[in-house]
Amino acid sequence: MNVFSTCWNSKQFADGNRLCDAIRELGFDTIEASHGLPLSLLPGIVQSVEEGRIRVAGVHNFCPAPMEVTGDAPDVYRFTSYRAEERERAMRLTRETLQVASTLGARYVVLHMGMVELMARSQATRRLQRLVRHGYRGTREYAALKGRLVRERQRKAPLYEARAREALAELAELARPMGLVLAVEGRSHFEQVPGDVEFPALMEAFRDDPAVAYWHDFGHIQRKHNLLLLDHEQFLERMQPYLFGAHVNDVQWPQRDHRAPFGGGDVDFERLLPRFFRRGMPLTWELSPSVSREEILEAKRRWDALTERLEP
Repeated sequence: MNVFSTCWNSKQFADGNRLCDAIRELGFDTIEASHGLPLSLLPGIVQSVEEGRIRVAGVHNFCPAPMEVTGDAPDVYRFTSYRAEERERAMRLTRETLQVASTLGARYVVLHMGMVELMARSQATRRLQRLVRHGYRGTREYAALKGRLVRERQRKAPLYEARAREALAELAELARPMGLVLAVEGRSHFEQVPGDVEFPALMEAFRDDPAVAYWHDFGHIQRKHNLLLLDHEQFLERMQPYLFGAHVNDVQWPQRDHRAPFGGGDVDFERLLPRFFRRGMPLTWELSPSVSREEILEAKRRWDALTERLEP
C-alpha cells in the first residue's frame, strides 16, 4: 500500500485540505500524518478524511507537534530520559497521538523509543560519519573507534533499553483496544534505542501482542549499513517476522537520507522490496521538503512498476 508522509509539505500550507490535495496530485490517496504536523492543519485533514478525499494509514509520534516546541523535533521528549518528568511528558504526548490516530481512522503509530542518554553528547554516529566522509571506512582507525563505541554502548545501554520496553508495554495496553499497531522504528544513529542487536529480542518479547510490530526505515538502516554497523539485507532478514511496514527513502552517501527512491542513492530497492515486503504493507514515502515534485513523480513511475511484483 503506497502512503505519503505529510513531512514533505506540512510547512507549505496553512490549510490541511490543501496539503491533502497536493499529495493527491502526486498520485497518492493515503497519507501518514507526520511528527511536526501543526495542530492548525488537523481540522482540514479531518475534513478531507470525512469527505473521502484522503485516507490516513498512520500517524508518526508526536502528532500534532508539541505546542511548546518550535520546528520539527520528534525526539524532544524521550521514553529513556533520566528525568522522570520528561519520560512522563513523552508518555502523555504519545497518548494524545494515539487519540489523533483513532480520530483519523489510522491503523498504526510510528514510535521513536529514545536513546542511550549517557552517549547522547558523545556524538558517536557523527564521529563515524566524519571518518567515512574522509575516506577512513574500513581502516584500522575506523575499526578501533567503532569497537570502542560498541563496548561503551554495551555497558551503558541496558537501563535505557529497559525503560523503552517498559514504555512500550504500557502504551500497548492503550493501543490494543483502539485497534492500533505501535510500529517501533529502526533508527539511524548508533546511540539510539532499540539497538540493532537488541531489536529482535524486544520484538520477540511482544511477538504475541497484535499492538506491537517493527517499522523499517530504508534510509535509517542504510545509513548504518554505510557505517559498517550492520548489513541492511541481513538485518531485514532478522526482523522480517515482526515487520509491519516501512518508511521509503533513499540515502546519498553516506548519510543524507529522506531522498526520493531511484535517484542515485544507496538503497537497493530492487532487491530488498520483493524479498521482504508484501503489497498490502504500508510503504510510506517519507521525504525531505527539499525533494522536488518532479523527482517524486519520476520515482513513483518506477516504484509502481516494482511494487506490482510484490506478492499480495
